[in-house]
Amino acid sequence: MAADPPNSVDPAHEYPPELSRLPPGRHGLPREFVVHNQRERLIAGLAEAVAENGYASTTIAHITRHAAVSRRTFYEHFNSKDECFVAAYDTVMAELSERIENAFQQESDWPHAVRAALAAMLEFLAAEPNLARLCMVESLVAGPVVVERYDAAIQGLIPYLEAGREGRSEEVLSRLSPTTEEALVGGMVSLISRRIIAGQATELEELLPDLVEFALTPYIGSDEASKVANA
Repeated sequence: MAADPPNSVDPAHEYPPELSRLPPGRHGLPREFVVHNQRERLIAGLAEAVAENGYASTTIAHITRHAAVSRRTFYEHFNSKDECFVAAYDTVMAELSERIENAFQQESDWPHAVRAALAAMLEFLAAEPNLARLCMVESLVAGPVVVERYDAAIQGLIPYLEAGREGRSEEVLSRLSPTTEEALVGGMVSLISRRIIAGQATELEELLPDLVEFALTPYIGSDEASKVANA
């Protein structure tokens, strides 16, 4: 097996703004802060390394180079690349889930709440293309532990659409199958993932009107869904 290449540290390197940084060199900060911040740097470094190389080809040397920390520092926090990826995935999804939930709860009516939640998700992914690729694409090839988390995250989106059944007429409800919400979420996630794979993550917010109309039409009809989508 070939050895990992030596680390090269770029002190001017920038990290995703959603994750904290620690400038290299002597800083005089409490160890508790340093340890936490180094962990966040490694998570950010992994996201960048995976975006650059793909998960399968990413090495620990790639991660430490992007994080601007030593290999020894990596092993003080993680036992393996897989463990680092799980931590990165959990960190990104916790942030994304919180944004979706907050956006949804800020609206008083369900159709606009769905629109707000989708807007929050697309805004986050578009602003952080490396993190978008990590959680929407590379997670599917990062092993069973991450795939299980990915499936749970997708399932966690379903209740936002299931809330649209409340107060609907029997006619509308009769057209909704038990798997309607799962199919809608799957379709939207698939479209978003394909755009990320195509290198169009920064353009994801352009999908908002189409995704909103797609998600709402089964519950409120195409005309009303279009109005909300283009509001």
